[in-house]
Amino acid sequence: MVGFLSLLPQETLDNQVKAFLEGLARQGFASGSTVAIEYRWADNDAGRLPALAAELVRLQPAVIVAAGGNISAAAAQAATSTIPIVFTAARDAVQTGLVVSMGRPGGNATGIVILAEALDAKRLELLHELAPSQAPAGALINPSNPSAAIQRSTLQESARALGRPLHIVEASSESDIDSAFARLASLGATGLVAASDPFFTSQRVRIVGLAAQYRLPAVYQWRQFVEVGGLASYGPSFDDAYREAGVLTGRILRGERPANLPVQQPTKFELVINQRVARNLGLVIPSILLTRADEIVD
Repeated sequence: MVGFLSLLPQETLDNQVKAFLEGLARQGFASGSTVAIEYRWADNDAGRLPALAAELVRLQPAVIVAAGGNISAAAAQAATSTIPIVFTAARDAVQTGLVVSMGRPGGNATGIVILAEALDAKRLELLHELAPSQAPAGALINPSNPSAAIQRSTLQESARALGRPLHIVEASSESDIDSAFARLASLGATGLVAASDPFFTSQRVRIVGLAAQYRLPAVYQWRQFVEVGGLASYGPSFDDAYREAGVLTGRILRGERPANLPVQQPTKFELVINQRVARNLGLVIPSILLTRADEIVD
């Protein structure tokens, strides 16, 4: 049996769960026939994760999959030091203490990492290319994210390199998001970068809707934001990360030890641009970006 622990709501990860099951199938495991999966969803309430992790540990699964970044992974590790853990979409796994090293994790956990903070800076650069301006840009950060301080300093450094003022606003609840956009409008921000964060992923419809309401060109972490009407996204494939987590889970079910399974990093990054949204905002996408884009949505 596999335990699946998620910070995010179930509906947020429908496609990613399918990708995870595809990865499992590559290793010869089919949900409901050759392997059972017990799901636990925290619905964006990190405070529920320890109890949900403990529930799964009592069931004694062969593997626990921790979905939703470092917070879920840390809760799983706090609940067990013996059951193998596969984490997905985590940040620096060594710096945050999830593993000893990327090549030889050394403990009971391995998984998939994303280059979150470095990509936040790249997204600010991309925003500046899409909507060049000397007016302030805005950045949305979740202060509850363990990497919030790093995100803040990385984005500020990137803004200084671009010579563009940056206003950073914070949100860790739905009402905070509304207030953050109103604050950016009052500060005269003319663009937005939404920092990499699981909560923002679950709130992507609200965030994209507010960006449209305030006519803010915005760049996001995953293509899922563009699929619901966002302007652009740049980052690794969310689906690929979960598919690889499925493969790692299958390998552990076959007897391999997480201590010896290297942590996986993305090798491909997708640039997705919504041309229709650009036109609505009065933007002309530079031809060099159209050439670089992996997908143009129109």
